[in-house]
Amino acid sequence: MTANEDLAPSESKFSQVLDAAARLPGVRINRAAYLRVALKRYCTENQIERAITETPAAAGIPLKTIHEAANASIGYETTKVTGLSAIAGIPGGLAMIGTVPADLAQYMGHMLRISQKLAYIYGWPALFDGEDLDEATESMLILFVGVMFGVQLAQGGVTKVAAMIAANVAKKLPQQALTKGVLYPVVKKVAAHLGVSMTKKLFAGAVAKAIPLVGAVISGGLTLGTFLPMAKRLQNHLATLELTKPGHRTEGAS
Repeated sequence: MTANEDLAPSESKFSQVLDAAARLPGVRINRAAYLRVALKRYCTENQIERAITETPAAAGIPLKTIHEAANASIGYETTKVTGLSAIAGIPGGLAMIGTVPADLAQYMGHMLRISQKLAYIYGWPALFDGEDLDEATESMLILFVGVMFGVQLAQGGVTKVAAMIAANVAKKLPQQALTKGVLYPVVKKVAAHLGVSMTKKLFAGAVAKAIPLVGAVISGGLTLGTFLPMAKRLQNHLATLELTKPGHRTEGAS
């Protein structure tokens, strides 16, 4: 068996979980609607509209304000995922509809939610285009989740995609690069790595739920201890990229 064949099951396992999570209600974030809500406390209506048609940076919104909006989103998602994880750890909670897979799916769903929110507030174009999860979007989400897990290869991939978007002043992901081009092998390797990490989390979650009286506490505690730092890791990386620079303009901007 070759090294690539050995990695294939883990890659496939992670992709299946990601695809399932992407189909859960409320996981897909509408970019325009999110930016309106996230920025309304800090910005004028004109700034918000320009942030939507271009980017928050291009709208002249200070990076400090963007950080504050991002932190608010992280806090919101962390609270939600921790609460749901605690419920899943209680016998009769989410455990009744699939035990660990249900908990893992909702956890991954919140990772996808915060990935989208952080991407949009830090200048990325809409990730979902239509009802289906296309291959380029799936690849981008794999890279974002990889950054959250601290995968160095994923950080490099996200940096390259951001540079491509900035250089081409594009409003869409670079489809070719993510699905067939230079970034595709990177995405495959990151997915395989995440498949292994996911299996470890699956085991940890199963152990927590095997202790009825403290299962909810352990499950919620593990989630708080992992989700928050992972979200901050993605935030810190996105904040350094070209798309956060005020000089970045999207197609058609003056």
